[in-house]
Amino acid sequence: MTELAANDPLPKPKRDIAPILLPVALALVVIPLVGSPSTWLTLTAASLAMGMMIFIMASGLTLVFGLMDVLNFGHGAFIAVGAYVATLVLAPFAASIQADSLWTNLAVLAPAALLSMAVSGALGLIVERVLILPVYGQHLKQILMTTGGLIVAEQGLYALWGPQIIPMPLPTSLRGSFIFGDVAIAKYRVLATLIGLAVFIAIQLVLNRTKLGLLIRAGVENREMVEALGYRIRRLFLGVFMTGSALAGLGGVMWALYREQVHASMSDDLTVLIFIVVIIGGLGSIGGCFIGAILVAMVANYGGFLVPKLALVSNILLMVAILMWRPRGLYAVTSR
Repeated sequence: MTELAANDPLPKPKRDIAPILLPVALALVVIPLVGSPSTWLTLTAASLAMGMMIFIMASGLTLVFGLMDVLNFGHGAFIAVGAYVATLVLAPFAASIQADSLWTNLAVLAPAALLSMAVSGALGLIVERVLILPVYGQHLKQILMTTGGLIVAEQGLYALWGPQIIPMPLPTSLRGSFIFGDVAIAKYRVLATLIGLAVFIAIQLVLNRTKLGLLIRAGVENREMVEALGYRIRRLFLGVFMTGSALAGLGGVMWALYREQVHASMSDDLTVLIFIVVIIGGLGSIGGCFIGAILVAMVANYGGFLVPKLALVSNILLMVAILMWRPRGLYAVTSR
């Protein structure tokens, strides 16, 4: 009997699908409220695109907290810096941006996005070494240091570019919409959705299919054990922080193109939104962050259409409802 039990496969944990069904349920519930199927499809497509952009910006923050136990209130600085770097890169290529060719537009946008990620990642390296390293394990000091860093970064952007709003027009090929009968889906939103899905899949593959991902997940659960096995967890921390900063820079570029403008204080509202998404999803959970971002975007779009006066507080109401159901978020992976 003992031998038979020893040969049995290890039991697999039950998969919690309830949070996955939430966006689907929400989308189905609002169909009769919206009335028009074409309007519902347009709002849903807009929600997915907006959710993907929010996820890209928030995924780095939830990774940083999950592994490093760092509350980075300065995460929005990387978003703004990424957007400004993209404006500098794109400015000399106005003719290429205005060209009515998708490949020509992407040939300019891709290097701008990559350079924005590189600069934001490098800034993350400096922030981690200068601001975060001295206050590991001290949450109150982390909040003070990173908030101060955000203020310094924002004022630096004001000093360099001034308080004015800088236009960042969409490339010509990404303007307009795909028309399917009565349904209009903006071209840029399709691109944003594809990029967001690609980032989510890439993160999931790294975390679940690679040795690096195994170390990251092990560090989330038991940092001391990973260090006892001889791995330099500090370097892992630094790499994760830089990756999170780079993703924020990419999200900043996409959000600036979505709004078609850049300004020094663009990170203020986004920082609050990102923290709401991270809290809803569960601190440290990429899957929860993905679902949380979609839910926040759906509530913002559906709510703005159905009850415009509640749009400003819809995200807070959603967070309260989720935390009343699951106090640690949809998929909490840490006990902190």
